[in-house]
Amino acid sequence: MQRATRKSILIAVGGCDTVGAGRQVELLASALVQEGWDVRVAVTSLGGSIVDRLIAAGIPVQRVGRRPTTDIGAGLRFVSHARTLQPAVVLAFGRQQAGLAAAARLALPGVRAIAHVAAPVRGGWLGWSLRRMDRVIATSPGVAVSCGRLGVSAGRTRVIPPGITADIGQSLSREAIAARLGLDPAAEWTLCVAPLVASSRLERLLWGIDQLGVVRKGLQHVLVGAGPLLARVRRRARVQELAERLFVFRDCDVLADLLGEVRYVWQSGSVPYGGVILDAMARGIPAVAVDGDAARQLIADGRTGWIVPPLPESEFPRRAFNLLEDDETRSRFGAAAQAWAAEEFPVERMVAAFVGALEQWP
Repeated sequence: MQRATRKSILIAVGGCDTVGAGRQVELLASALVQEGWDVRVAVTSLGGSIVDRLIAAGIPVQRVGRRPTTDIGAGLRFVSHARTLQPAVVLAFGRQQAGLAAAARLALPGVRAIAHVAAPVRGGWLGWSLRRMDRVIATSPGVAVSCGRLGVSAGRTRVIPPGITADIGQSLSREAIAARLGLDPAAEWTLCVAPLVASSRLERLLWGIDQLGVVRKGLQHVLVGAGPLLARVRRRARVQELAERLFVFRDCDVLADLLGEVRYVWQSGSVPYGGVILDAMARGIPAVAVDGDAARQLIADGRTGWIVPPLPESEFPRRAFNLLEDDETRSRFGAAAQAWAAEEFPVERMVAAFVGALEQWP
C-alpha cells in the first residue's frame, strides 16, 4: 500500500448552493483542513452561494468558470490553475467536472485524479473521463454499478455514502425569509432543489403543483436551480397559471433558513443527493420523491417520507397532500428523518472514508 506524501488537494465543483453537492463539498473541505490537508477549491460555473460559504470557512476559492455552465474556457482555466498549484490530488464533484479532472491528469504527470459521482451515469464522454480516473467514488452501490457499465473497473471504484449535519442558517425569521424571496408569510411553503435539466423531470413537479392547487389553497412552492430548462419552466408555469404559486430562483442564499419553514421537500427526477432531501432530513423535514437511486438510498419509505412510482402521476401530489393534511404523520416522519440522518449518514464516517481514499493507494 502506497500513501500520498503531499497532502494537497484541488476540488472542482460547479457553482451551486450549500445543499446537496455544495453542502458535501463544504463539509468535506472543512474536515480535510482539520486533517492537515492543504485544500483549494475551483468553481467551474457561475451561480450559487458555495463560494461565499467556503471563503467564510477560510478555504481559498478560485472561480475558473465565467458562464452558467462549465464550458471549454472553464476547462482551460482549470488546467492552468492546477498547473500553478501542482496539487497531489484533483477531486471532481460532478459529471462535467470529471472531464476537467481527466484533462488535469493528462496535463500534470504524477497528479492523482478522483471523480465523485452522485447519480447513475451514462454516456461516452463521461465514460472516457471516468476510465481515466485513478479512483471513482460513488455515493451508492447503484451508482457504482452504472460506472461499471461504462468500463470503470470495480477495483478503482469505492462506495462512500454522503454525510450530513444540520445547517440552521442565519436564524432568519419567517417574515424575513418571505420578504427576501417574495413569499407570503401566511402561506404554506414547499421546496424543491434540482438542476433544470431533462433528468430532473420537472414536468412532474409542475403537474403536481397544479393538482395540489385544486385541493389545497394557500400553498406556495419554491424551486431552486439553474440550467437550460429555466426559461421553459417559467414559460410553462405561466401557461399553467402557476406563477402566483411557483417561485423559481437560479440560486438562493437563504436555503438553510427556508428549510426550517417548509412543510416538506420533494423531488421529481434523478438528482444527486435527491437535491435538498438529505439536508432536509438533518433538519427533521420529510420528503416526497419519485422512485430513483437517491430516493431509495435516502428515504425510508413510509417512515421518513414517501417514495412514489413514476406512474400513475397522481401518486406524487397525492402523497404530498397527505403530508399537508396530516400533521401527525408529518411530525412523525420529520422526527424519524432526523434520527435516520444521524444514524445512517454521519458526516464523520463520510470524512473518514474520504481520507482513506485520498491517503491510501494500491
